[in-house]
Amino acid sequence: MSTEEGPVEHVDRWNLSLQGMPVTRISTEIRLVLSLHSDWEIAVEAPVRLSHGPVHVGPSVLLNPETESIAPALELLGARVLSAVAFKSGTLRLVFDTGHHLTCSPDPSFEAWQVMGPAGWRIVSLPGGGLAVWTDSGASAS
Repeated sequence: MSTEEGPVEHVDRWNLSLQGMPVTRISTEIRLVLSLHSDWEIAVEAPVRLSHGPVHVGPSVLLNPETESIAPALELLGARVLSAVAFKSGTLRLVFDTGHHLTCSPDPSFEAWQVMGPAGWRIVSLPGGGLAVWTDSGASAS
């Protein structure tokens, strides 16, 4: 697992350093929550696209946590994260070892998703785009 250093900032994105972590629990409460090993959690409150196969080519389904139409997300239970990227535009993209891709775009009116982890890490998609990032040393906006 590669989260000892935490997420890594680049010019246009944050690499979340979740590689190799399995999805250990999936829950819904008006939002879709993926719990990962090592106390990381991904909470999605906006519609999210789940696809399988090559990005932008494979079949996809739109999951809407608000209406609890998230049954296809259950296929992610036990899947390991290959890549987790929070783009500074506000989009989140996760790639799993099962060939699944989860992509959540920012919402114009509310926080579409957030990633929370140990040591005070929290990355949130802001309404209309952009990110807010908290670490144990405070908050910043991207």
